[in-house]
Amino acid sequence: MPITEILTRNARLYGDEVSLIEINPELKEKRGKTWRDYELIETNPVAKFRREITWREFDDKANRFANLLLERGVKKGDKVAILLMNCLEWLPIYFGVLKTGAVAVPLNFRYTAEEIKYCLNLSDADLLVFGPEFIGRMETVIDQIPKVQMLFFVGEDCPTFAESYYHLVADCSTVDPQIELTDEDDAAVYFSSGTTGFPKAILHNHRSLLSSCYTEQNHHGQTREDNFLCIPPLYHTGAKMHWFGSLLAGSKAVLLRGVKPEWILKAVSDEKITIVWLLVPWAQDILDAIESGEVNLKDYTLDQWRLMHIGAQPVPPSLIHRWKKYFPNHLYDTNYGLSESIGPGCVHLGIENIHKVGAIGKPGLKWEAMIADESGSPVKQGEVGELIVRGPGVMKCYYNDPEATAAVLKDGWLFTGDMARMDEEGFIYLVDRKKDVIISGGENLYPVQIEDFLHGHEAIKDVAVIGLPDQRLGEIAAAIIELKPDHECTENDIMQFCSSLPRYKRPRKIIFDQIPRNPTGKIEKPKLRAKYCGGSLVAAQTQN
Repeated sequence: MPITEILTRNARLYGDEVSLIEINPELKEKRGKTWRDYELIETNPVAKFRREITWREFDDKANRFANLLLERGVKKGDKVAILLMNCLEWLPIYFGVLKTGAVAVPLNFRYTAEEIKYCLNLSDADLLVFGPEFIGRMETVIDQIPKVQMLFFVGEDCPTFAESYYHLVADCSTVDPQIELTDEDDAAVYFSSGTTGFPKAILHNHRSLLSSCYTEQNHHGQTREDNFLCIPPLYHTGAKMHWFGSLLAGSKAVLLRGVKPEWILKAVSDEKITIVWLLVPWAQDILDAIESGEVNLKDYTLDQWRLMHIGAQPVPPSLIHRWKKYFPNHLYDTNYGLSESIGPGCVHLGIENIHKVGAIGKPGLKWEAMIADESGSPVKQGEVGELIVRGPGVMKCYYNDPEATAAVLKDGWLFTGDMARMDEEGFIYLVDRKKDVIISGGENLYPVQIEDFLHGHEAIKDVAVIGLPDQRLGEIAAAIIELKPDHECTENDIMQFCSSLPRYKRPRKIIFDQIPRNPTGKIEKPKLRAKYCGGSLVAAQTQN
C-alpha cells in the first residue's frame, strides 16, 4: 500500500478534524501580536503566526499540487525537489509529489548555493519548489541546473525566474489523480554523506516510507488523542518519519518554527502536546532555563505531555537523569537510525527500558541488528564491531552510484559505519564512528569541507577537523592547525577567517599543533582523537 492512501483514508474518516498546525513565535514577537492571532495578515498566508489545516484540506492541497504537476507533464519517476523551511505547505507538497508517482527530493535548508546545485544535479531533479529564504542562493546557480525546467515559488513577491505556487494551484482540481502506485515504486530521495563529505542521494521506495509509519506507531503508541510537536526540519528523515506515526494514527501535529525553551513549553501547554521529539541541545536548553529561573514550569499546563524522546546523536545519560528530576512522569525513548534506513527506529531503546539509558537499544519493529567484523560475521558478545542492520526500511540504493551502494549493502544488510558493542541482554551501545562525520546538535558536519576551506588561509600549512565531546551539542568541530614556518596566527584570526562559512560549519575550537600523517599521506585522525578526547566520544560523554 503506498503511503498516500493513509492520507486519503484520514481525509475520508476525519476530514473536519485538524491535521497540522504551524506556529511561528518569532513572527509573533516581531509583530507584537497575541498568541492566537489567526488573522495576522489575511492576504499573506505565510505571515500568520498560527495556521492550521484539517485532514480534508491537507488531502485537497496535496491533490491540487499533484494535478498541477501532471498538467505540467511530470510523470512517474520524475524528481521534484523541495527546498522549504518548515511550514504548513511542506507536507501537502510532499504528498502531492508522491500522488503523481514522481519522486520527492527534500533538500537541506542549510545548503549553500553550491550544495543546492550539486544535489539538484546529482538527483536529476526536474522541478524545484522553494521558499523566499532561498532566492539569493537560487539566483547564483539558476544557470547551472540545466535539467531543472520548472521552479515554483512558495511565498509573496515571486522572483522573475520562478512561478507562484499559490497562483498555480488555486484553480487546480482537488480530485485525487488516481495514479496507480505499488510498494516497489520509487518514492523519495534523501541526502546523506560519505567520508569525503560529498552528499549521496539515497533512494527509497513506498514500502520504506510505509514501514516507518508502522515502526514509529509501534514504538511510541500514537493514538487519535495524541498531538505531536515537530521541531526538527522536515527535509530530514528523522522529523518526518516520527510524524508518520501521527499520520497512521490520524492524530494532530504541530510544526513549531523555533527552539527557544519558552516557545517549546508554551506550544506544549497551549496546544496540549502529548509527544515531543527533542535533540540533545534543545533538551539541555530547557533544563538550563528551568534551573536558571528563566522559565517556571508552574506557568505551563504540561500534565498531558506523556513522552519525550531523543535521537540523531548519542545521548548523555546525565541529561536523562536531569530530565527525570523535573519531569518524573515522562516516558522516555531514544532512537537510532540513518537516512539509509529511512531514519530513526531500526534500533530504539524502548519506553520500558529507561534503566538502560546510555544504550541505543535493540532492533526496532521488524528490524534485525548485528555487531559484525570486516567480513560481516558476528563478533563475540561484548566485542566491538560494526553495527549492521536489516529490515523493511533499508534504502533501495544510492541513486546512480552502484559502487557506493555495493560498499554498504551486502546480502540485504546495511553496513552503518558505526562501531558498537552489544551487552549480555542484547542492548547495543555505540562506541565510535568509522566515518569521520561529526554530529553536532543533530546536524552532520563534514570535516573535509571545513578542512578545504581552512586550507585557503595563507598561514596554514596543514589542518585536520575532528569532533570533540560536548555536553550540549554531543560533539563540536575542532580544527587542529599546523602553521607554516615563520607564520603567526591567533585563534581570533582563524575565527574571523571562518566568518564567511555558514555558522553551523564553523569550528568551535581551534588547536595549534602538528598534523600526523601516515606513509600514504592520510591524516591519522585516530591519533588526534586519542590525544584530545580519549579516542571515544561515547566514553567521554558517559563520564558526566
